[in-house]
Amino acid sequence: MFRWGFRARILVSFLLLIIFALTLLGSYLLWFFYRQNLEDQTAHLVTNAKITERLIVEYMNGPTEKASIDEKIKELSTQINLRITIIDTSGTVLADSWENPASMENHLHRQEIETALTSDYGTAVRYSSTIGQNMLYAAITIKHGHEIIGTVRTATTLGPVEAAYSNIRSTLLAAIFVASLLTILLSISLARKYTTPIEEITAAAKDIADGDLDRRIHVRTGDELEILAHTLNKLTSNLEDKINETSAEAKKLSLILQHMDNAVLLLDRYGRVTTANKRAREIFSITDAMIGKHSIEVIGNSILNQTIHTTITTNQNQFINLKINIDGSKRVFQVFFAPITLSEHAVVGVLSVFHDITTMQEIHERQIDFVANASHELATPLTAIKGFAETLLDGALESPELSVKFVSIIQTEAERMNRLIKALLQLAKLDSQEYRQQIQLEEIALEPILNTVTTELMPQAKQKNITIIFESSSDLTIALTNYDWIKQVIVNLVENAVKYTPNNGKIILKCWQSDTTAFVSIQDNGIGIPYKDLPLIFDRFYRVDKARTRNAGGSGLGLSLVKFIVEMLGGEIRVQSKVNYGTTFTFSQPLAATSKQDLTNS
Repeated sequence: MFRWGFRARILVSFLLLIIFALTLLGSYLLWFFYRQNLEDQTAHLVTNAKITERLIVEYMNGPTEKASIDEKIKELSTQINLRITIIDTSGTVLADSWENPASMENHLHRQEIETALTSDYGTAVRYSSTIGQNMLYAAITIKHGHEIIGTVRTATTLGPVEAAYSNIRSTLLAAIFVASLLTILLSISLARKYTTPIEEITAAAKDIADGDLDRRIHVRTGDELEILAHTLNKLTSNLEDKINETSAEAKKLSLILQHMDNAVLLLDRYGRVTTANKRAREIFSITDAMIGKHSIEVIGNSILNQTIHTTITTNQNQFINLKINIDGSKRVFQVFFAPITLSEHAVVGVLSVFHDITTMQEIHERQIDFVANASHELATPLTAIKGFAETLLDGALESPELSVKFVSIIQTEAERMNRLIKALLQLAKLDSQEYRQQIQLEEIALEPILNTVTTELMPQAKQKNITIIFESSSDLTIALTNYDWIKQVIVNLVENAVKYTPNNGKIILKCWQSDTTAFVSIQDNGIGIPYKDLPLIFDRFYRVDKARTRNAGGSGLGLSLVKFIVEMLGGEIRVQSKVNYGTTFTFSQPLAATSKQDLTNS
């Protein structure tokens, strides 16, 4: 707070100004009055001294005449009421109207006498202890022709002049005091008039600075203060609009930042994390305690830190693909870095946006694997067909036994390639969004389908002396599914069971239901699947033992197709297996009583 308010400063300024002006004027008047009276008295004394000089010049000629001067001077003094002193050229007092000349000291070195001897007249002011007042002295020389024969000095008391001077001084002091009182009253009134609007504007400005943007100033002075008030009102209104606009934009950006799928981190120029959106906190497990720490502590990757440093030093955007391990799983991010600048060359931070491309990377890698596997699977039978066909053309046709053998091999490889292409076409068809929208779900009993599949695959099972048993429940299980596709699932699973079950084996089919779900299981006592391969058997072209699977006629697409169809129809599939003990596949479908599911969401 200020020690002196604006009103107090105006009051004190006016008061000091008036006092200074009056003091200066009074001092000048007093000086002028005293000087003027002193000059008048001096002129009066000089004039009387000249008159006296003319009256006594004839008495200065001899000793006898000088002896009568004192009497003459005392008589003259009574007429003009002045003190008159006659001094000879040696300084001896010849006559004095107030004192006995014989008792008076030599006056040769008195100031007025010395001055008179060198100029027209001499003056001096001295305090008289005899009468207790200041005395004004004026002296002129007495000349006989051009010869100085003595000095006439006249003197008068300055008591009346000093008394008048004192009266005037008292009057001026009283006038200054009264003027000061009036000045104080006038200053208070004027200060209140001029400072009240300023105080109102100041208070309003303080409220506005404290955040009260609804505050407005109402001043009607008709001068610059009113203009200032209107300007502040307009400034506040514009500021409120800008703040509201900025707040809305900040809120919008905050909502976008917090709800966007990409992780966003703001880092300072030292690589410390200053802000993290919701997605970033979820992906990297960032807590409030980690805000303000270095990126290496938060993310734990040196490549990220190096790119941040490059972004700051070059003041240019950067892109990297970042592979990191989060909670035991590998994640791939495409990271964009942008410098945050306050001026053209001052980088104060870095904006980093993490776009999760893990799924895209996996799809890309699967596409590469798919193309490679499909090419390999197609190349194998094509190579065999081409080789045996060339062998036949080179002369093997002449041998009936070789011809039958080679043609049989060509037929087997062609059938194998046909199954592979058929499976690929089925997967391509199911991948089509338009086709999946056309699939109709119906209320279908599962038991008849299982019986049909058992009947159709019984010849294949008899070739290996495998027993297929269907254990049906007492209640008919009706699922909300598609007949053709669910039959395809059961056929694929039972065919696999027949392929990988040794001679004299057994396959058991079961069907049951819970409150909302229908279940089907296909259990065999075949060769089983190693534990390490169980998570991968539904991947396209994956085979546990490629050589044995190829000999059995497998393409590596059957289980992938099964899983795709089951999940597309709203169910799920699980597998349990143990090497040399057998395998059990169990899949589910919604019961007909449940609500139909939109296939487009699968």
